[in-house]
Amino acid sequence: MTDQTPAGDAGWFAGVEPGDTDAAAAAIREGGTETPADWPARAVEAGFAAHADDYYAELHEATVAATRRAVREAESADDRQVVHAIRAMDDLAATTNELAERVAEWGGTTDDDPGTGVPYARELAARDPETAAEERIVSLAERVVDLAAERDAEREFLERTVPTVAPNLASMAGPILAARLIDLAGGLASLAKMPSGTVQVLGAEDALFAHLRGNAPSPKHGVIYTHEYVRGTHPDERGSAARALAGKLTIGARIDHYAGDYRPEVEADLDERIETIRARHGDETGEDE
Repeated sequence: MTDQTPAGDAGWFAGVEPGDTDAAAAAIREGGTETPADWPARAVEAGFAAHADDYYAELHEATVAATRRAVREAESADDRQVVHAIRAMDDLAATTNELAERVAEWGGTTDDDPGTGVPYARELAARDPETAAEERIVSLAERVVDLAAERDAEREFLERTVPTVAPNLASMAGPILAARLIDLAGGLASLAKMPSGTVQVLGAEDALFAHLRGNAPSPKHGVIYTHEYVRGTHPDERGSAARALAGKLTIGARIDHYAGDYRPEVEADLDERIETIRARHGDETGEDE
C-alpha cells in the first residue's frame, strides 16, 4: 500500500499476503468500504497482485473459501443439527420397521410361535442359532435391534437439544413436533418468518396443492395434527384448535429465533384458548364417538 491510499479504502486485500487464502477469506467476510474504487489497480499498487488477472484469481479463491466457511457455519448451527437428527430418526424408524417385518416373516419359517416388530427381533437376537438359516435370521434380528437403539438415541438427542434451541416451541409443541416443524420450514429462522397460516398446514403440502388445483378441500392442519390440542379436540373444532396452536407456535418460533428466552405466558395463553375452544362442545377430551 502506498502513502496515497487511505487506510480505510485499502480494500479487502490490505494486510493479506498473496496466497494466504484463509486470511483473504476472512478479510472478504469482515471487510468493507463506503465508496467504490479501482480495486484491481490498488491491489497491484499495494503489491498484493502482479497484475489485474492475478487479483481476480486471488479474489476468486478467497470468495469460494469464504462461501465454504459460511456454509459450514450455517450447517453447524444448532437448528441444522436438529434438522439432521429428526431426519435421521425418521429414516432409522422406517428402516427398522421394514427390516423388523422381514425378520418376522423369515422367523416364522423356523419358529412355531413367531412374534412381530422390534420386540420379536429382540427375542430372536438373544437366541443361539442351530442352523445356517437361523444364523442369518438372528444376525438380521441383531441389526434391527441396533437400528432401533440408534433410533431411540436420536430421539433422546432431540429431546435434550430442541428445548435449548427453541425453548418456547419445544414447550408448546413437544421436542419432536418442534423438530419436525423446524425441518419442514427449512430452519428456525425460516419458521420464525412464516405466517401462522403456513405453519398450520406444514406437512400437508400435497393436500394443499390438490386444493389449489380444485381437487380437494382446503386442509385444516398439517403435521400439527399430531399435537394433543388438535387431535384431542372435537372434530368440529379442530380447525379452530389448529389455528390457535399455529398462531402461538409462530409467536414462540419468533421469540426463540430473535430473543431465545422462554416466555411461559405464551403457552399459558394457548392453554386458555384451547380450553375455550373445547368448552364449545363441553368436551375436554375431544375423542371421536
